[in-house]
This record gives sequence, C-alpha cells and structure tokens, in this order.
Amino acid sequence: MFRSLRRALCAVAAALLLPLGAGAQPAEASAPGAVQAAEAGAGYWHTSGRQILDASGQPVRIAGINWFGFETGNHVPHGLWSRDYKSMLDQMTSLGYNTLRLPFSDDILKSGTLPDSINFDGGKNADLQGLTSLQVMDRIVAYAGQIGLKIVLDRHRPDAAGQSALWYTTAVPESTWIANLKALATRYAGNPTVVGIDLHNEPHDPACWGCGDTTRDWRLAAQRAGNAVLSANPDLLVMVEGVQSHDGVNGWWGGNLMGVAQYPVQLNVPNRLVYSAHDYATSVAQQPWFSDPSFPANMPGVWDKYWGYIFKQNIAPVWLGEFGTTLQSTVDQKWLTALVTYLRSTSTYGADSFHWTFWSWNPNSGDTGGILKDDWSTVDTVKDGYLAAIKAPGFPGGGGGDPDPDPDPGGNGACGAAYTVSSDWGGGFNAEVKVTNTGAAPLTSWKVTWTWSGSQRVTSMWNASYTQTGATVTASNAAHNGAVPVGGSASFGFGGAPGGGGVPSVSCAAG
Repeated sequence: MFRSLRRALCAVAAALLLPLGAGAQPAEASAPGAVQAAEAGAGYWHTSGRQILDASGQPVRIAGINWFGFETGNHVPHGLWSRDYKSMLDQMTSLGYNTLRLPFSDDILKSGTLPDSINFDGGKNADLQGLTSLQVMDRIVAYAGQIGLKIVLDRHRPDAAGQSALWYTTAVPESTWIANLKALATRYAGNPTVVGIDLHNEPHDPACWGCGDTTRDWRLAAQRAGNAVLSANPDLLVMVEGVQSHDGVNGWWGGNLMGVAQYPVQLNVPNRLVYSAHDYATSVAQQPWFSDPSFPANMPGVWDKYWGYIFKQNIAPVWLGEFGTTLQSTVDQKWLTALVTYLRSTSTYGADSFHWTFWSWNPNSGDTGGILKDDWSTVDTVKDGYLAAIKAPGFPGGGGGDPDPDPDPGGNGACGAAYTVSSDWGGGFNAEVKVTNTGAAPLTSWKVTWTWSGSQRVTSMWNASYTQTGATVTASNAAHNGAVPVGGSASFGFGGAPGGGGVPSVSCAAG
C-alpha cells in the first residue's frame, strides 16, 4: 500500500454514546446483562475468545480515534500549535470516542527529545512548558485517565524520517525497538489508562508471516517483542498488525492477517493478544476490489479473507487500528458505509463486535483528512456521522494519574489567588488564576472559588478541574500541580461565556 505519501504529508507541519446491546456472544463471554454495567471498562483489559473484557470480566468495545504527531519531526501530537491538549481530549470524548491510538517513533525515547510547535498563548498547554516529548506523553496519559479515555500506544516508526517495512532499520536495530517497548511498558505499569501497545505500524514487503526467516518473519518478531512487553507489564494488551503479502495474496500494508490461520502468534501470558488490521479507500490507493462489478457487495468477502475470519472463528479479538477516507468519491462513501455495517453496530451486537480506531483526528492527514476540519476545532459532522452506529460508551475516569508525580511534601498551609482576564471579545473570554502559597508550610492541594455577578459559565478549563453551581465556580488542582512550595505558585486557565463580566473576588483554600 502506498502509505509513504500520506505519512510525508502528515509530517508537514453533540456526543453519541450508544448503549451496549445484549447481542450474540461467544460462549466464554459474560452474561448479556453484564454488558449494561455502568462501570464497564475499569482497570486493565484481557481477552476471551474474540472479545476484550475489563478487569471485572465485562465486555468492552474499543471505539476510538488516532491522533498523530509524536512520530513526526514535531515529536508531539499535531494541532497543539492551535489548541490546548486537554480541550482536544475533551472534544474526543464528547464525540463518543472512548480510546485514543497514539502513534510515536523511537525518537521520543531518546534523552532530551523536545517537542516543537506548541502554543502557550493565553494559558494554552501551560503545564507542557519545558517538558520533553516523553513528559508530554505523560501529561496526555494523565489527563486521558481523568476523563475516562483509554490509550493504545502505537510504535509507528523507528524514527521521524518515515515508515519502515520491517520493525528494525540500520539506525534502529531490533534490540533498540524491544528495549524501547519495554521502557514504555514499565513507565506506565500500574496505570490502566494505557491498556495496550501496538508493536509496529504496517509491516510490509519484504516482511512475511510464517516464513521462518527471522530477519523478515513478522510473526516471530511480534512474539519476541510481545513477550518482552509482557515481561515488563503482564497486564497490557499486545496488538499485532498483519503484513502486506501472504502466499502471493497482496493487501494493504499491515492489513493481511491470512497467515494467522496456520501460524498464530503465541505469547507467554495468555489472553493478551489482539490482532490488528488496516483498511483504506480509494483516496489512499486503488485496490482491485474497488473495480469489481459487484462492489460494494463484494467487500465483506474481502474483509473475511484478510482479517475478519479471526473474529468470526472466535480465535481472538480483531481491532481495525486504522481506516479512513476523504469521502470525496462515491466509491469511498459506499466503502465506508459497507465497512461500518461489517464492523457490527453497537446497538445490535454490543461489545461482541470488531474494535476500531478511525484515522484520524488530525485534519492534516494528506490522503484521508480527519474528523476535525482545517481550523483544528470544527468537526466534520458528515464523516463523524458515518461512525455513529459503531461508537460505544466511554469508560469511567479517575484511573490515570501522573506516572511520575511530584513528591508530596506534606502539610497544608495557606494560599491566595489572583484572577486575570487575558482576553474578552464580548461573546466569550479567557482568564487565568494564579494560586500562591502564602503560608509557612508546603501545599499538597488547593481549591479556588468565585461567584460571578452575571450569567457567565465555564466552557473549558485546563490545569484544574471544576464544578459550577449557578454562578459559583469551584476549581481544584490537577494531579500535577497540587504541590506548591512555600512562596511558590501554580496557575490554571479557562474559557467562559459570555464576556463582559469583569473580575470577581476569589478565595483560595489549602487541601
């Protein structure tokens, strides 16, 4: 598949939550009633037959989105030149996406790799200032955990230069690949926000499946890497993509899982394996099935052959890790309609369905576009609407703290707060609140309260969480900025509407 064009272009740089139905389930799945449980998705996940189950054995469905950029020369998710990262993640969950596939390259594991093109104006991304790329990933993981968004880390490229056919290159040998996967598995061990690792993106020719040549056999390499990941964190799901060609049959890069029938991946920890395929439309490249006279009726048979049989034979869960299109052509529209039907609607089948993460959130994917339009804010409601039937409930928040939080200095102390309006355009405004430790002991947490005199409401907030009752707002520290030394300060920002409300008096209380 001709993915280099899309990757090169990429490098240049309300909500619908459907109830899980009690559809047909394989024998080893939980009773249908369990699918309805409000807390489904908590903790680490494991597999049972073709389903993914949460820590309590309830089936869950990955219904998510790809947000790329860590794998590019920016070494950070794209769009942070325009928006705050928390507002991005909040918008994903508001649209009904419950899982984020986060591509990265091994470059971010190098000491001192710094992100490029982050906008800090007006309080945006304030808590990312001065951080390395890997520390930015920590912040994304931490906030995703707070809002109930699960994450699958995707080793997309060996370096920012481009996609590789094999899992290693001269510059990034297999030993480095495995060491970095283990490092990430260790880094997020104990944090079930990160539920899995996609070992390598889109292996393709000369990669093979089951040929026995250890320099080319992706299945054997996936076993080596998967077992290394599980040795560091046995709770993770291991996502293994397909190849391009098997027994002379060609498909999309990473999308050919025909070899699983004869040569399944075998991991040392049971019930951790998820097979992953990629599938695209004509806006990415032509394939012979698009010009078949029976199109699109022929497509279920195509998908069955390449990867769908794994699900239908109850071998393992199947996750469509990437699929996307510009939707400009009638062929592509028919393709996406047929694919959504094939993936099984949530209202009919519940979590007994294929898993998926759409490509992409970003509008700057050269041959697919994204869920966001070019302003990095407006939603392409037509494209998003195609996915409505296969979206699924989100997962409870609160499970994702900072993996490397500041130590608790102990004590409470006292604090003061200063409220500043940074911009006001009538229809809305942005403001910042600076919290200062005015006591003789370090703060371990803080809470700020104010009451507006008008009808203002918070529309978004970063670096703090909040509640609003009437005109009264109470903002509490985030996980990463509750500890404030004597004389030190922390800040948070927010957007509100309407503007013209002036500056209220604020009070601060130590936790």
